[in-house]
Amino acid sequence: MSHSKPISLKDVFWLWLPLAGSWLLMGIESPMLAAFVARMVSPEITLAAWGSLVYPISLVVEGPIIMLLTASTALAKDLPSYKKLFKFMLIMSLVLSAIHILIAFTPLFFFVANDLMNVPKALLGPGKTGLQIMTPWTLMIAWRRLNQGVMIKHGSSNMVAIGTAIRLITLVFVLSYGRWFSDLSGIIVGSSAVALAVTAEAIYAQLAVRRILRGILSKENVSEQVTRKSFIRFYLPLAITPLASLLIHPVGSAGMSRMPEALPSLAAWPVVYGLVFITRSLGFAFNEVVVALLPHPNGKLELLRFTRILAISTSAFLGVLALTPIGGYWFLYVAGLSEELAYISSITLVFAILMPGYQAYQAWYSGLLVNKNLTNGISFAVLIYAIIAIIGLWLGTRLATFPGIYWAVNVFVFAGLSQTLYLRYSYKRIG
Repeated sequence: MSHSKPISLKDVFWLWLPLAGSWLLMGIESPMLAAFVARMVSPEITLAAWGSLVYPISLVVEGPIIMLLTASTALAKDLPSYKKLFKFMLIMSLVLSAIHILIAFTPLFFFVANDLMNVPKALLGPGKTGLQIMTPWTLMIAWRRLNQGVMIKHGSSNMVAIGTAIRLITLVFVLSYGRWFSDLSGIIVGSSAVALAVTAEAIYAQLAVRRILRGILSKENVSEQVTRKSFIRFYLPLAITPLASLLIHPVGSAGMSRMPEALPSLAAWPVVYGLVFITRSLGFAFNEVVVALLPHPNGKLELLRFTRILAISTSAFLGVLALTPIGGYWFLYVAGLSEELAYISSITLVFAILMPGYQAYQAWYSGLLVNKNLTNGISFAVLIYAIIAIIGLWLGTRLATFPGIYWAVNVFVFAGLSQTLYLRYSYKRIG
């Protein structure tokens, strides 16, 4: 699509839709895993181990490579640039995978899980096993996000959705096999399903992107190519952004572990987070759309209109789930939680209603800043989020008299709103 051509709201929607579908399918992953595991042996222990140890630690380790999708969308302008980005991706992901291995296979695990996060003792064994199985996670995520950025930049966002569908099919197959045809524990089945699913998606992404590499990208000739210095200057602030955000997940688990009703809170957390993630994912998908379409003559106007529609509709949808019996039915009958966990989860969902709305605006302002190559404002916004969240969670360990998950989600909402306002301030200052 030529940048000299005006776009319409319809153009924004059709570029966003496959990406939103991809994020939605990823969002379904966590509730689906929880639904299978909740019907296996010791579901509360397994869900708590996954939600408080395996998933958050895996996310933190992979944090620095998450923004490769944005970097690839912005920088993969020709084949030499792609090859340099691929080299950077490989180095980063191998280093981070080594860190994952150190945590999962050495006594460092007990220092992180026991001393730093203070999770209940019953979760340590399952948590370590799950983390070991998740070793391929970081490399596979980095590999597929680099290639997905190329797909988005060159108008093939439908390939991203196809890859995610392959990931979901693989996940369902492994979970189904583990649930009905094996006697393996829930943590082994769940972690294996996630690791194999993301590997299948990464392999597809590499095969699918070859057409673009051999065709469109090989014909591009951009004089200003990616160098190590320019990549570090562009990417370092972006890498800090998800890392600071994702650190909040284990910090949140550590905080809830020290608040009232720790085990129910930790068990409910991955299920609630999974449902909230589904609605927030529609905003996550919008960031690369802003980066790709903003250079068009009327791109800013149409993208802002879409931001407003997206923010209102996603928060309204989560509000319907939270304020009607639908949410309770979901937790009780779809997720398969006990009545106690379903009740805690339903109350928690009410506190999270604003999350998808401010996520859409975060994508809007982050895309504006990336477009101007001013990524420092994004990093500072996330640091504000992290500082507020950490202080709020610490206060919760001293003051909370109700289930810790209630306090934690309210802290995250306040921190997220603060992050959004700072992103707005950063853009207005230079806009």
